[in-house]
Amino acid sequence: MRASRLLTILLLLQTRGRMTAQELAGELEVSVRTVYRDVESLSEAGIPLCGEPGHQGGYRLLDGFRTRLTGLTTGEAESLFLTGLPAAAAELGLGEVVTAAHLKLMAALPADLRARSGRLADRFHLDTPAWYDDADRTPHLTAVADAVWNDRTVRMRYLRWAEPHETSRTVQPYGLVLKAGHWYLVAGSGERIRTYRVSRIVDLHVLDERFTRPAGFDLADHWKSYLERFDSRRHSGEAVVKLSPRAFDRLPHLVEPMVVRAARRTAGAPDERGWIRVTVPIESVDQALPEFLKLGADAEVLAPVELRDRITATLGELTRLYGTG
Repeated sequence: MRASRLLTILLLLQTRGRMTAQELAGELEVSVRTVYRDVESLSEAGIPLCGEPGHQGGYRLLDGFRTRLTGLTTGEAESLFLTGLPAAAAELGLGEVVTAAHLKLMAALPADLRARSGRLADRFHLDTPAWYDDADRTPHLTAVADAVWNDRTVRMRYLRWAEPHETSRTVQPYGLVLKAGHWYLVAGSGERIRTYRVSRIVDLHVLDERFTRPAGFDLADHWKSYLERFDSRRHSGEAVVKLSPRAFDRLPHLVEPMVVRAARRTAGAPDERGWIRVTVPIESVDQALPEFLKLGADAEVLAPVELRDRITATLGELTRLYGTG
């Protein structure tokens, strides 16, 4: 552990230049006293460190010194694709490995490229959770990731949306997908490939049994097809609606992209008032009711009749609620 910390100090100073003991302590999550001892050990080992006192002082390597100890370990090399996703790496239990890989990469770069890389990190940040939504709690994510990486079968208890809610499954984990702050497990189950939300795994055991991934399986292609099938199953009905010009223009800010695309594709010629008749997909009358109510008086539902009647009844209840009588 200490040897790793000494190497990290060396790489930090090589990558960032002058750093104070307090800054080093913060990066390493140790005390300032520990940093003093580590710096002394590096100096005794022949590393040309220079300590400068004062408010603008700190430790730095003498000009021209560069360590050659920048070779990536297997784990660090494997984690490179996560260097831009520090939060995701931490959730997978790879936070320290990714940090070490990033430091070694930065240390290996020439000074001008290292500066450009630092400017990019200062100016661009990726935040995966959606607005107004918290990321899932995923206590079993690290174990799932380990099983995915090592092709190990897992047995889990899982909470489904349908009855019975809790079920037991033995699956072959093919991959993990992070979408809008939520982790999903793509796994083989019998002859099918299913998708499970990791936060809904109640209990999980990684078995000794190994499996062979299907030949030619591509996680990204599978996920794209899964989303297309999911949308097709989810939107099992249609609604015919007349929209005011204002509502038609504001659709991208009010409804999901699939509905917007359908509205634009089916838009007829504007009537004498400028209103446009469209046909859009809906999941159900219950789901569609609040979606169309938020369009207010800028939308008129023509079909299905049940949805139109529900909107009329809801508006009647609101009138009674807010009436002056």
